[in-house]
Amino acid sequence: MAETLFTKIINREIPADIVYEDDLCLAFKDINPQAPLHILVIPKKHIERISDADKDEQDLLGHIFLKAGEIAKKNGYGDAFRLVVNNGEDAGQTVFHLHIHILAGRNFAWPPG
Repeated sequence: MAETLFTKIINREIPADIVYEDDLCLAFKDINPQAPLHILVIPKKHIERISDADKDEQDLLGHIFLKAGEIAKKNGYGDAFRLVVNNGEDAGQTVFHLHIHILAGRNFAWPPG
């Protein structure tokens, strides 16, 4: 597994406010929240970017998206939340370990910035 900030969170080498965990994924509060609810959902398997995923990861990708919806719902935002996946540096990805941002609790503009 490539060593990233998220790998260190998975391995409990650095602390995080973990809100969900199972055998396939981990979810924790973002340390720089952009909305009242801002949680990251990451696969435990290292995938650098969504464009690096292949058919072998299809079930894992479905799992983390379903968990993102469940987490939003559990936190009271089941009817109104945004999921964001940045792919690559030019798209705003800063940690190169696939992750889904769950954002909720405020109005969001379209198109995003």
